[in-house]
Amino acid sequence: MPNFGLDLWYKNAVVYCVDVETYQDGNGDGVGDFPGLTWRLDYLAGLGVTCLWLLPFYPTPNRDNGYDVTDGYGIDPRLGSPGDFVEFMRQARMRGMRVIIDLVVNHTSDQHPWFQAARSDPQSPYRNYYVWSEEQPENAHEGVVFPGVQTRTWTYDQRAKAWYHHRFYQFQPDLNIASAAVRDEIRKIIGYWLELGISGFRMDAVPFVIEHTAGAMDGEAPPLRYDYLSELRTFLSWRSADAIILAEANVEPGHVLEYFGKGDRLQMMFNFWANQHLFLALAREEAGPLVRALDALPELPDMGQWANFLRNHDEIDLGRLSTFERQEAYQAFGPDPAMQLYERGIRRRLAPMLGGNQRRLELAMSLLFSLPGTPVLWYGDEIGMGDNLSLPERNSVRTPMQWTAEPNAGFSTVPAEMLVRPVVDDRTYGYRRINAAAQQRDPGSLLNCVQRMIRARKEHPEFGRGTWRLVDALGPSTFAVLAEAHKEATVAVHNLSREPVETALDLPRDTVRQLSEVLSDQRYPDLDRRSGRMQLDGYGWRWFRFGTYGL
Repeated sequence: MPNFGLDLWYKNAVVYCVDVETYQDGNGDGVGDFPGLTWRLDYLAGLGVTCLWLLPFYPTPNRDNGYDVTDGYGIDPRLGSPGDFVEFMRQARMRGMRVIIDLVVNHTSDQHPWFQAARSDPQSPYRNYYVWSEEQPENAHEGVVFPGVQTRTWTYDQRAKAWYHHRFYQFQPDLNIASAAVRDEIRKIIGYWLELGISGFRMDAVPFVIEHTAGAMDGEAPPLRYDYLSELRTFLSWRSADAIILAEANVEPGHVLEYFGKGDRLQMMFNFWANQHLFLALAREEAGPLVRALDALPELPDMGQWANFLRNHDEIDLGRLSTFERQEAYQAFGPDPAMQLYERGIRRRLAPMLGGNQRRLELAMSLLFSLPGTPVLWYGDEIGMGDNLSLPERNSVRTPMQWTAEPNAGFSTVPAEMLVRPVVDDRTYGYRRINAAAQQRDPGSLLNCVQRMIRARKEHPEFGRGTWRLVDALGPSTFAVLAEAHKEATVAVHNLSREPVETALDLPRDTVRQLSEVLSDQRYPDLDRRSGRMQLDGYGWRWFRFGTYGL
């Protein structure tokens, strides 16, 4: 799809992911809500955030952090009213922030009126909204998404007297995307939220959305209908030309372009491939795994963009690594089985994974903000929040935001036992030690470092909009990436090792002479203009901008 002067705002966005129920309690009931989030918009604006991604806030039984939706048009009453949402949108817009929201259309809650009608009457028009089988399918125990917790993907419903399909938990029956009526409902939901001013959607579980289970023969792999992504994009663009869909699709590089098409499908996609190999590189303290991962990625259409992240609201999925590589990452970042999840992932936050080492956290953040694509921050990682492994599954990383050293971390004024989830209160990562207020007062804090990085990122838009290439650097621990656009270029250099290094970039000598340092973890001696050699401390990083140049 050609770009007729469209605003590709997402290419230079700084995205911040918020779980409304754990961010700020605005009415004193122990649950975060839209009034509380609205109150904290000034903090986010000061940090430099330009786009908020909201996890599901729809009405829900809340058995899966809101991903079990009962009404795709509503606001969960615990989180506020429709009026509260509209006021939040107005206040975000006043601060120059866009908002994208989760689009959950692979499945609904089993309490959704559609499913209740479907299971109650075989002749109901809603029966075909879901995927049914009169007999138990041969593969009823195959394809589970949550091994160790989930045992099957088909469940028998006594009332319907039939088996229904669910890729996720059994209380989340899959929608039948092959149904024209279901696709029409999805278009209505998209159109509704666009009318309320959002700038797009983070689309949940995209590979399963396009999986037409209803059309598959028993025992066969369901066909993937990539053309449905074109259908979604066409509708989205007609309703709002600059709205985007950010895909959650953990696929191998060879399948990536099917999701982008020729620029006529989805605009953005999470870079799970790079994320998994980044953690392997951090575990080995060697750049090789990350270099090889980026080399394997295809060139995206002009309107396409990667979304890079360190942590998110789920486990770190290491399923694309080999068994040996995954064990390396486990050993480095989650050696206790209680820290692991679903036989493939780690359920810890970034700071505990990196041992609370601020130098290493800053290194990881520098990588996030300089990798080709758009950076996505998980709330609380900007201050180095910890996790609570006593909470089940992925809830370990979904604890209340730590605002102050006051009771309940400044999240809520209710007694602690009434909180939606307990705040982290251990000696290392507890809210008395790790909180936003204390770090705002400390010039050397992680929060202030992240704020400086975001400002530098905005001043170097080539990282988001430009072309990029990896730069060979001396030493196995050194990773360097160069981005350029509109006769501007920046190169970011990182030392993934704990040991100091002297490195050099493989750049022409006349190019090296034009380098000027714009950001670093500390003051270093100037680089040698003749040889290009430079110093990096353990876990050190430096950004250099080129002057007028030709590469």
